[in-house]
Amino acid sequence: MRFYELDREGRLALLKDHASLSDDEVEILRHGSGIDFRMADSMVENAVSFISYPLGIATHFTINGRDYLVPMAIEEPSVIAAASKGAKIAKVRGGFKAHADPSVMIGQVQVKDVRDAEKAVEDVMKSKDELLSIANSRSSLASRGAGARDLRCRAIDTSRGKMLIVELLVDVKDAMGANVVNTMCEAIAPRVEEVTNGRVLLRILSNYALHRLVKAEARFAREMVGDDAIEGILDAYAFAEADLYRCVTHNKGVMNGIIAVALATAQDTRAIEAGAHAYACMNGRYSPLTRWRRGSDGDLVGSIEVPLAVGIVGGLTSTHPMARLSLRILGVSSAQELACVMASVGLAQNFSALYALVREGIQAGHMRLHARKVAMLAGAEGSMIDEVARRLAREGNITVEHARRIIQAIENEGG
Repeated sequence: MRFYELDREGRLALLKDHASLSDDEVEILRHGSGIDFRMADSMVENAVSFISYPLGIATHFTINGRDYLVPMAIEEPSVIAAASKGAKIAKVRGGFKAHADPSVMIGQVQVKDVRDAEKAVEDVMKSKDELLSIANSRSSLASRGAGARDLRCRAIDTSRGKMLIVELLVDVKDAMGANVVNTMCEAIAPRVEEVTNGRVLLRILSNYALHRLVKAEARFAREMVGDDAIEGILDAYAFAEADLYRCVTHNKGVMNGIIAVALATAQDTRAIEAGAHAYACMNGRYSPLTRWRRGSDGDLVGSIEVPLAVGIVGGLTSTHPMARLSLRILGVSSAQELACVMASVGLAQNFSALYALVREGIQAGHMRLHARKVAMLAGAEGSMIDEVARRLAREGNITVEHARRIIQAIENEGG
């Protein structure tokens, strides 16, 4: 029986076996958010409650030769089904091939009131080893073969005058890295002031994680997609390349997949979004995060390249029970592996969205799922849910009142 055909208990049993979950961990999944108000109150100011998103599982993902069940937290219907469909078609040609760069983040120290910027840059670079040593003294990363690896310095012209920017390049291993990078920037700030005879203002990481690029590629079999659909997808991609208004929505669909996995694993979704959209503009104009072409064998070939600063240790990924469970279900052993999964999900989601758009339109899938929800609200249970949903969609009147009439009709037919 396929995953979506199982009832909830069947799905939980499958996940328990797949990820070797304990009974207590299954209970966390069964009961919801995984946190109580006390934890919520420790996480944010002025807490009053907490909000939950549906957590679902995307299936059929084969990435670098390994099969994954992928937790996704999202409120939008059809996204998880679409990602699973894209992964299923890609699986015919071996799934996704993905690669993530090492986890190097950039920390920035802003210096003002520098009299001789050119000399200050030289002096900073002469002090490079000393500054790296100071940075690494504030973390245990260096003892684990990571930490502050390099330092660079540049002068920039701004509307407030010339400024000096000192940048640390820090290998943060399996963390997202914000806390350790910020700590290192603050640690070197006093010495930077002494070396430059300037005044340090900001000391903070950049979320433009250009040193944490992730690339993924997949082939979508011609015999499953169809020549007409492939040509349509290529036309849709050309539309996104040429038109800003379409491109924004194209990339939003990519991020539907990426952010759903990010939410499930308690990543910094705002940092991921900001970095991805900045990367889309790196050539001077906003461009698609994915690329589509037809291979020499006629298959549709898709690829994605995006910066992803994600972690599997530290922050909420280590403390939020549901995030820990999501990582257990994924079974990833490094931040780079998690990034490869997220990029692959983004590519699969983009494929399915484009496929739906050039065939039946995106709304049809949304309305089918909406019809199921309405059927359940009207009181349909078990196998009747799908039958009521089919009739609602076919008749084009997706309301609770009409669903109740259909339920009554089905009961009368059976009686």
